[in-house]
Amino acid sequence: MNLFLDSFWRAVAYCLMPQVMALSLLPLCLLIVSSGLGIYFFWDTGVSQLQNLMGDWALLSSVFKWFDELGAQGLRSVMAPLGLLMLVLPIIIVLSLLSVSWLMTPAMVRLVAQRRFEGLKRLHGGSFVQGMAISLGLSLLTLVALVISMPLWLLPPLVVVLPPVLWGWLAYRINSFDVLADHASAQERHELMQRHRYSLLLMGVLTGFLGAAPGMVWTVGAMAVVFAPLLVPLAIWIYTLVFAFSVLWFTHFCLSALQALRAETSTGARPADVATPEMLTDAHPHVHDHHI
Repeated sequence: MNLFLDSFWRAVAYCLMPQVMALSLLPLCLLIVSSGLGIYFFWDTGVSQLQNLMGDWALLSSVFKWFDELGAQGLRSVMAPLGLLMLVLPIIIVLSLLSVSWLMTPAMVRLVAQRRFEGLKRLHGGSFVQGMAISLGLSLLTLVALVISMPLWLLPPLVVVLPPVLWGWLAYRINSFDVLADHASAQERHELMQRHRYSLLLMGVLTGFLGAAPGMVWTVGAMAVVFAPLLVPLAIWIYTLVFAFSVLWFTHFCLSALQALRAETSTGARPADVATPEMLTDAHPHVHDHHI
């Protein structure tokens, strides 16, 4: 738990660094361009087709009649745009995650390694191509799981729980590999992911809930559609910053755990018995503030 909390507050501190804030804008620029092109070329067509599909669905026809009886006829016009946003939202999230993974993760891992783990030997247990294949495969698997689970989203508790849990699992798998790919051997990576799987999964789920917050803004009311051109870029940047925080949290956690694992292997002591430089820093945080 000490490692869990220690890596958390360090990730928060690193998110405030100018380097990280600047890095978070790179995926944003890419995603704004791609989202803008998608909205320009496909938005009207997508809304029209979704309206036709909703009109043919008997259950929704009954819901629309109920809205009319309540005097809320205006909700008809926003159901299709809101529905399309909810369908597109998972794609935006996956693109954000992949952008962070490919553009930001190596830079942030280097930043943390240079400041805290300069002496940690790199065994290069994973490659960029391997990481890309894992990211794409797991992202597609998560999207499929999201689509399959969509009928369950009609139940109020599950719509709040299922998406963050799926995103959390995806972040846990991708970030654990990417963070350890350069420094750990394949055997060390498997050992750490097995030993700390519950902590890593919890970290992924918590950041998954953080990543769900911007999407909730879009569905608060009909006015969200009016302000979509402003909310979409803002939400994308928030997603990117959340994923950056997630990468930093995993980086601090995994590299600390790797350092402890190697100390355990070399001395035969348990990780809790090994006093690492970071533990000494935590005991006197005001002495080495420049090594956050």
